[in-house]
Amino acid sequence: MIDRASSPPPRPRPRQDAGSRLVTGRDRELLAFVAEHRIVLAAHAQALLGVSESVAYRRLSGLTARGLLKHTRVLHEQPGWYQATRRGLAMIGSDLPTPSIDLRCYRHDIGAAWLWLAATRGAFGPVERVVSEREMRSGDAARAAAERMAAARGDPATGTGAAPYGVRLGGVGPGGRTRLHYPDLLLLVGARQERVAIELELSFKGRRRLDTILAGYAAEPSIAAVLYLAEKPAIRREIESSAARLRISDLVRVHRFRSTPAAHPADAPQRARGAATLEVLAR
Repeated sequence: MIDRASSPPPRPRPRQDAGSRLVTGRDRELLAFVAEHRIVLAAHAQALLGVSESVAYRRLSGLTARGLLKHTRVLHEQPGWYQATRRGLAMIGSDLPTPSIDLRCYRHDIGAAWLWLAATRGAFGPVERVVSEREMRSGDAARAAAERMAAARGDPATGTGAAPYGVRLGGVGPGGRTRLHYPDLLLLVGARQERVAIELELSFKGRRRLDTILAGYAAEPSIAAVLYLAEKPAIRREIESSAARLRISDLVRVHRFRSTPAAHPADAPQRARGAATLEVLAR
């Protein structure tokens, strides 16, 4: 007979650090992808990893439970989205800020994540690197801060010599800062890493605003080409007309795309079942 009163108490199980030992390489890959974008759907994760829907949800749920991702759902009949938390960004050593969301840009932000996946898989041709808007803004902000600190110390100008990601629009913005425009994606192509800007146009900005942006692209020597993707024919016509007025039709390309129900990953690993993807159509 066992004397339970005199038996030693059971040893407590050692606590595992959910922020390190439980996070796999695939989890880190997923965290890095989510960090690049303002919002990400489970369907994006499914397509990124080439896994089943249930596996994608399980990975996302695990990262959310550990506080590395945040899950939000507020839109009726729309899937919830995931965002990287400060802890998640720290886990992968990312300098990106925690993302924010403007619900008016929900569909656009979802589309931008699909375009990133498509670009990394060669949908726009071979590329050396795909740079998200968040990475562009963060990189330029860090560069500007370093330059201000150097100027305050009286240090000579330093830097990599690479052009900023933002395209100058002329004039000044809030606080007297240079007005900049950022594409949705930037493709770095070839050994010289020529820059190709990708713009997803779901709504018309207005003729004056469009002319200003295209003029900025035309004046930026680091931009080799600009690809606009627009669903509505009227928007495509306005972009083409603006490019013609500015005499930069050779710089600007306009293609149509459509939202399409995606296939099962087993049939098309770059897509995810039940989600709307962007299909780029040549004209």
